[in-house]
Amino acid sequence: MMTADIIVIGAGIAGASVAAHLARDRKVVVLEMEERPGYHSTGRSAATYEPNYGPPSIRALTRASRGFFETPPQGFAAAPLVSPRETIFVVPDHQREHAESLLKTGLDFAEIPYAEARRKFPPLRETYASLAMLDATTADIDVDLLHQGFLRMAKTQGGEIICRAPAETIARREGAWHVATPQGTFSAPVLINAAGAWGDVIAGLAGVQPKGLQPKRRSMAVVPVPPDANVMAWSFVGDAGETWYAKPSGGRLLVSPAEAEPVEPHDAYADDMTLAEGLARFEEAVDIEVTRLEGSWGGLRSFVPDGNPVCGFDGEAEGFFWLIGQGGYGIQTSPALGELAAALVRGAGMPGYIEREGLKLQDISPARFN
Repeated sequence: MMTADIIVIGAGIAGASVAAHLARDRKVVVLEMEERPGYHSTGRSAATYEPNYGPPSIRALTRASRGFFETPPQGFAAAPLVSPRETIFVVPDHQREHAESLLKTGLDFAEIPYAEARRKFPPLRETYASLAMLDATTADIDVDLLHQGFLRMAKTQGGEIICRAPAETIARREGAWHVATPQGTFSAPVLINAAGAWGDVIAGLAGVQPKGLQPKRRSMAVVPVPPDANVMAWSFVGDAGETWYAKPSGGRLLVSPAEAEPVEPHDAYADDMTLAEGLARFEEAVDIEVTRLEGSWGGLRSFVPDGNPVCGFDGEAEGFFWLIGQGGYGIQTSPALGELAAALVRGAGMPGYIEREGLKLQDISPARFN
């Protein structure tokens, strides 16, 4: 049996970020069920830094993460973690109410002429809409660079990442959690559940009351563009009703139907019918005919009923710490949420820079389900 101070289940962005912050003064072991970290949601994210997107807790954590993205610790990454890319929401006439809702919740949205939106995303059809909104605060996130940075940070401080180690049994005995895996049994007083879509499955194995976590599928297609198109200069674009969006990436477009289909936790794949319907909506908006795809995939975004993350110790299971329910915002919140989780594990308070963004711990605490 291998003993540690803390076991983290899941080596995606949540598990990697909290392990990176804890490993400097705790013996941390991260158990990953797949053959490599980030196989599921983390590795399938078309991540954008969007401080105006999501519920208030998510927006606060995203704003608090900006400093890390712009100035990461020395040696964390060999290239910038973020690069600016504006976001445009186009507003067909039947989506005016959605636009009004966005304007109320976003701090930095601005209405722009539709002609300007077409300059920023040239394929937009002239007749698709008459109104658009601009969020100039958004950016692309290099997900792999960020994730690998956290994993490296954990390992260089003594943390261990063990792959092909799905939890088979979890039990609390003599003041410690014991996790049996194909790679051996691991023991620690604290267990951090950062298992993504499998968060409630892990809780069930541990005999802990689940939180109603619901994974939801999102499909993505890789769409080629004309070779003379300067696609990487285009903005991120979607409709105000969130029925499709498109993001430049690697000289092509990532196009999604933006669905949130409830599913069981699994190795997700794109749903062909949903993808076809989303691409049809995309083609209604743009002068790009999709005759073939260069790839497609599916990912899982996991939510608890109120849409906020769950971060904190369980009130009834000693040493069981929740870090789940990021709902598709896990990449953009990971710098702040990982540090906050580490602080709570240590018994410290919320870091001041996060508190100043208006996050309320009761909004993300597991105690809110009691």
